[in-house]
Amino acid sequence: MELLVRIKENAKKYKMRIVLPEGYEERTIKAADLAIEEDLAQIILIGDPAEINEHASKLGLKNISKATIVDPKNHSKKEQYADLMVELRKSKGMTKEEALRLIEDPLYLGVLMIKSGDADGEVSGADHSTGDVLRPAFHYVKTAPGISVVSGAFIMILPDKSFGEEGVIIFADGAVHPNPNEKELAEIAVASAHTARAIAGFEPRIAMLSFSTKGSAKHEMVDRVVNATRIAKEMAPDLQLDGELQADAALIEAIGKSKAPGSPIAGKANVLIFPDLNSGNIAYKLVQRLAHAEAIGPILQGMAAPINDLSRGCSVSDIVSMIAITSNQAAGKK
Repeated sequence: MELLVRIKENAKKYKMRIVLPEGYEERTIKAADLAIEEDLAQIILIGDPAEINEHASKLGLKNISKATIVDPKNHSKKEQYADLMVELRKSKGMTKEEALRLIEDPLYLGVLMIKSGDADGEVSGADHSTGDVLRPAFHYVKTAPGISVVSGAFIMILPDKSFGEEGVIIFADGAVHPNPNEKELAEIAVASAHTARAIAGFEPRIAMLSFSTKGSAKHEMVDRVVNATRIAKEMAPDLQLDGELQADAALIEAIGKSKAPGSPIAGKANVLIFPDLNSGNIAYKLVQRLAHAEAIGPILQGMAAPINDLSRGCSVSDIVSMIAITSNQAAGKK
């Protein structure tokens, strides 16, 4: 079964509550309508109910009546959420007055709904910058236990099924953290393992990539990957993980056996952890264009609850897919 089809089938089983703060944005409301039609999630839209319903009617959308619509200026939990904001940010000087103002911002309201247990995940960013989407998430949802860094994974689907997991490979980090230290690199590996299991649906075999394989080169950049590999193994001893490995040693069995004999991962990797954002972002774009691979993502990982940031150039189908992915992430957290 095609991966995205499987992700959607799983989302139908989970029925997670996914909040879409950009309730007035046209692609978002169309995606909400399709997600409801496909039964991918329980959809929560943020915005004035009369305006959203009028917009949906003009667009000929039939399913928005089945969504929960939360008015950011007038809803029953406004005071409760504001009190929670004050409690969580009082050390930063948050006042009740400031909290009541911020909670009318749909991006803040969305994450407070998640923090309060009233939603399971969020998809936003069609009409906002990454910074706008992530700022309230970092302040209130924060990162997962044991993880201090948020990263962005891409699920790469290659025409050549001999690589990775029948042509599916996870690349991380390709989107968020420019220059992780060794502990952060280890955390990215552990978070990517969760993405492999919860979304891609396979057991991860993780390669920590470098320009060196098992000591073939000496450099402080290599040392960072070696140390990150050790830390990741300490964090999650059950993971199938090895490094440092060059990309060809990680992916091609004959080269893996030659360069890293005895490695449980060499030649078999289905998750690639890049040493920095330069290499990760360049690699995913090269593979996408030159190998004609499909790139799904970025999928934000490392948050305590799934909050995914869309490209402002996203399509309606991109948003629908991200709703399904976020639903899978949320179910994996539970």
